[in-house]
Amino acid sequence: MPINRLIAGFKSFRETYYEAQPEFYRDLVEKGQRPDVMVIACSDSRVNPSIIAKAQPGELFIVRNVANLVPPYEPDGQYHGTSAALEFAVRDLQVKHIIVLGHSHCGGIRSLCDGHEGGGNREFIDRWVSIVGQARDDTLKGAARYRHVERQAVKVSLGNLLTFPWVKRRVEDGSLKLHGWWFDLEAGELMAHEGADGWKTATG
Repeated sequence: MPINRLIAGFKSFRETYYEAQPEFYRDLVEKGQRPDVMVIACSDSRVNPSIIAKAQPGELFIVRNVANLVPPYEPDGQYHGTSAALEFAVRDLQVKHIIVLGHSHCGGIRSLCDGHEGGGNREFIDRWVSIVGQARDDTLKGAARYRHVERQAVKVSLGNLLTFPWVKRRVEDGSLKLHGWWFDLEAGELMAHEGADGWKTATG
């Protein structure tokens, strides 16, 4: 059963971090979390930022949502989970880097491009992916269209980050850097957005 495998995984985790090196989590508890990096990633089960980056507990502050989107700044009194996580990371944790991590074969982006295969509207997903509606490109077809929109959506989210005044201030004073990454599930490649130079392999 999947749940039994997860419980077995927890036992291995406990042996590694609590029994073999008990000081590891004791330090995280006593001193609190001090991550330098925030990652805004997709909820897709195939794209786990900690596994991709081989990060240790305490290294990454992660928020995951459908299609790794950043909404624009809207302090309207409604519920804003991603914006709340962003505010905590930037204003309280004082992270030095924010990565928007997109990926290939993203169901959220496919929904933006094509709608739902089963037909009918979704109560929350349709409006959510419309955040990057400007990334949609109907001049392309098939897989090329999806890959293009996935990368463009990362760029839109990077732009939306700058609509948050406390993000923009820190970017302008040089204390915070923004990064756009895109992970190719098929090739196992990580691409980085380099501004005017476009997308390049992040690993060099």
